[in-house]
Amino acid sequence: MHAGLKITAFAAALAATFGTAYAVGTGVDPVVEDSAAASHESHEEASSAPEGGGAETEVPGGLQVSQGGYTLDLRTPSVTAGTRSDLRFVIRDSGGRAVTAYEPEQEKELHLIVASRDLVTYRHLHPTRAADGTWSIPVELPRAGGYRVLADFTPAKKGAESLTLGADLAASGSYEPQKMPTPGSTAKTDGYEVRLDGGLFPGKESELKLKVSRNGRPVTDLQPYLGAYGHLVALRSGDLAYLHVHPGGAPGDGRTKPGPEISFMATAPSSGTYRLFLDFKHEGKVRTAAFTVRAGAASSEPSQGSSPEAEPSHGH
Repeated sequence: MHAGLKITAFAAALAATFGTAYAVGTGVDPVVEDSAAASHESHEEASSAPEGGGAETEVPGGLQVSQGGYTLDLRTPSVTAGTRSDLRFVIRDSGGRAVTAYEPEQEKELHLIVASRDLVTYRHLHPTRAADGTWSIPVELPRAGGYRVLADFTPAKKGAESLTLGADLAASGSYEPQKMPTPGSTAKTDGYEVRLDGGLFPGKESELKLKVSRNGRPVTDLQPYLGAYGHLVALRSGDLAYLHVHPGGAPGDGRTKPGPEISFMATAPSSGTYRLFLDFKHEGKVRTAAFTVRAGAASSEPSQGSSPEAEPSHGH
């Protein structure tokens, strides 16, 4: 590990620009494996080439700051690493007005994801909305560098579709690059072990099954969380494209059991490397298990990573 490098908010933003040029210039190896500071400012307007290549029929979620007449206005574009700060933002309509009405999705009006560019640090947050439409939540990011803020929501307007908008966030402080964990099918977190069966495939929907155990015994009393027995987020390495993942059942539907297996359906927009983050609730606490996977390839090796860097509350 190299000695820590002091990074300012300006330097983090500057690194985002050069990170974009590097990703487009190589287009072969994962950006995060060469430089954990890689960031992609150009995604505010359109997606760049994915880490593993492959054609896409449409722009995945999270790559644009504006889409469908709505814009993510991040009022806190920079924070200091290791310091608790209020993250504030507004969703604006085509007229520049703050949106104040939303359709609940998975029990929340808006889901906020904050992830580092190397996909090591991950937060799934549920901010509070003020009457004027300003969303806010305290957040403490452990490391300096580039982050991506992703807002997943559906406006309460007839015919409105679900959107995921993204914006860059810089964290200043002492920066040390980290590599993303290698692909694997097993992750450990807080005394639990989660095994992944299934894989992601470019342009094809597939089933992902995650089995939760503790001390070698299957967990059969998972608690409902966000309308399911688990919540899964998938992000693509390089540009942090956001995949919409759907649970394969719901508590109380007469067929879905509270563990040990949780099922999801997902489609990868391209080949490449992805990070999967599973949130599950047991004994009153939400825990997160993370996996690194390659789209189109099933992994049978245990993951070298365990759980993502997360603060105790997870913001849930």
